[in-house]
Amino acid sequence: MPLSMANIGEPLEIKKVGGKEETRQYLGKLGFVTGGIVTVVSDINGNMIVNVKDSRVAIGRDMANKIVV
Repeated sequence: MPLSMANIGEPLEIKKVGGKEETRQYLGKLGFVTGGIVTVVSDINGNMIVNVKDSRVAIGRDMANKIVV
């Protein structure tokens, strides 16, 4: 399922990062890599704050839809 549908506070493993090559590289630099653990901290109107690699990152719904957990 896409990260945008994940429950708040539930640690999930990243199965796949989709999108164009430049999008995958950008998300990879933020820490969204296959096999990594991500936890949704908050979800307000589709904008999400997530914990990934011991840091908090804000992403929009369009980016969250490209991350499969």
